Amino acid sequence: MDRNVFIAGFLSRRRGLHVSLIALFSFIAGSLLTARVMHLKEVKAESNRVFQLMIYHTEPGKVPELATIFRDVSKLQAKHNLNVAGYWVPYDDPAWKDTFVYLVVHPSQREAEANWKALHTDPAFLPYRKAAEPLIEKVNGEFHIDEVYMRTTDFSALK
Repeated sequence: MDRNVFIAGFLSRRRGLHVSLIALFSFIAGSLLTARVMHLKEVKAESNRVFQLMIYHTEPGKVPELATIFRDVSKLQAKHNLNVAGYWVPYDDPAWKDTFVYLVVHPSQREAEANWKALHTDPAFLPYRKAAEPLIEKVNGEFHIDEVYMRTTDFSALK
């Protein structure tokens, strides 16, 4: 079997993992670059502080509509102490054309869960959720959203 065919087949079967890992490494590289360019002061991290990476896989061509919804949802997220560090849409990569990415910073995973629960039970959130649902890709009947909680390393520029 040709090595390139084997690698291409392996990567196509592992697309979800591959996409998530690319997002994680892209975020880390961007964070380091931003910290160096902006000469940010190091923030002292509490031992429980976590970062939550969210990757929404949309139906083809629906990223702009989802971004519009999140523009308004961001106000509700802030109201419920969901501190979003940033939202990202793909620039020029066909593999990422149907993804919407954002990063939330939480004091702890326990507080993250409580804040998400508060957002999801807020009656003002329901119309946004209903508007977003048809835009998000489904896999086996479940919304295709990659989510991972992360902690910084001791050598990270961003704490």
